[in-house]
Amino acid sequence: METRQAPASAPDGRPSAAGGPPPPPQDPPEEKRPNPAVRIGLIAVGAVVLVFALIFGIRFLSYASTHQTTDDAQIDADQVAITSKISERVEHILVDTNQEVHKGQLLVQLDSRDEAQRVASARASSDALQAQARAAYANVDLTRDTQQAQNQQNAGSIGQAQATIAGASQTAKSADQEIAAAQATLDASRAQYQAAKDAVPGAYQNFQKAQADFARTQSLVKTGDESQSQLDAARAAYQSALSSYHQAQASASAAAAQVVEAQQKVDAQRFSAQSAAAQIAAAEGTLTTAQGHLAESDSRYRVPAEQAQADAAAAQIETARAQLKTAQDQLSYTQIHSPIEGFVGAKNVEIGATVQPGQTLMTIVPANHIYVTANFKETQIGNMHAGQDVDVNVDAYNGVKFLGRVQTISPASENKFSLVPAQNATGNFVKVTQRVPVRIVFVDPDPKYPLRPGMSVEASVKVK
Repeated sequence: METRQAPASAPDGRPSAAGGPPPPPQDPPEEKRPNPAVRIGLIAVGAVVLVFALIFGIRFLSYASTHQTTDDAQIDADQVAITSKISERVEHILVDTNQEVHKGQLLVQLDSRDEAQRVASARASSDALQAQARAAYANVDLTRDTQQAQNQQNAGSIGQAQATIAGASQTAKSADQEIAAAQATLDASRAQYQAAKDAVPGAYQNFQKAQADFARTQSLVKTGDESQSQLDAARAAYQSALSSYHQAQASASAAAAQVVEAQQKVDAQRFSAQSAAAQIAAAEGTLTTAQGHLAESDSRYRVPAEQAQADAAAAQIETARAQLKTAQDQLSYTQIHSPIEGFVGAKNVEIGATVQPGQTLMTIVPANHIYVTANFKETQIGNMHAGQDVDVNVDAYNGVKFLGRVQTISPASENKFSLVPAQNATGNFVKVTQRVPVRIVFVDPDPKYPLRPGMSVEASVKVK
């Protein structure tokens, strides 16, 4: 085989312009043949590398085809802002930044003297109103019992007055009848008295005649003109006339006494009738008064009025209880407790400062309920849904894989929650792939690797 020689070249590689004779040819270097054992070893290594590359490549392609991955993700937690509900001075702070706290642990103690005084005042008012309410309800029962007793008493007074009126009316009626009888007796006595009185002059005349006859007979007997027997007869007639005269006087006196007695009976019966009439008038007045008292005591508004007052007192009790509850709540607000388990992330208060309602005193980062917020491209969430498994790699723990699960997918893209959302104008539009936040919760995280909000992670969701 012929061998062509290249034209001579200058030291810089260009052909020589002199056109002189070419240099003598150089012998090619001896070829070093590789050792067969080395060649086999290299082939074996290459085969192994190829096999591993194929295995890992297939696994990578298989994983990539079934998972959607993003590194725009970080660990999040629902941080709790500890605020004050009242305006008060800070008396004690019992925790410090980065300190672990437990649920219910006292964090901040505010000055509670004013609130304690309000509680004492509200409790005293409540106790006083409760006592008034008890007295008011007792007064309702007392009024009911008193009303019943007064009704019975007034009803008895009415019955007694009615009985008195009936008795006095009967007495007056009997007195009227007795007056008529006594008047008849008086009239008869007056007639008898008049007759007896009229008989006295006749008896007196008979007595005078008998006395004169007796004196004349005595004179005649002494002269012997009359006999002794005629004197005895004249004496007897005289004695009889005297007796008749005395009897007539006695009858007149007795008749006069009967007239007086009959007049007294008439006066007594008239007085009895007048007394009965007065009793009737008094009893009628008593009856009217008793009926008025019964109407007053039997008023259907007495007990309801007392009941209304008792109910009003009870309502005031409820108001006082509400005020006491408010004061107690205000007192409880002077002690600020941790609502969750976690760590004090940021403390913004010092002892002696006066805090205002709603002012953030510190932030508690929860120890549990840690989750991942992964912002996937909108082109990655087509097959994504809640409940899918997630592989989470935390930058802080290289080589440690955490297992997670998709909990929720945001109802809007991240841009929609920004302070000033982008407004893409029609006609001058540049399409930008949006990211949708996906919340991922950990499944049994290893406590050896504490997770802190803000840590960067890489999340891979198994979508197939």
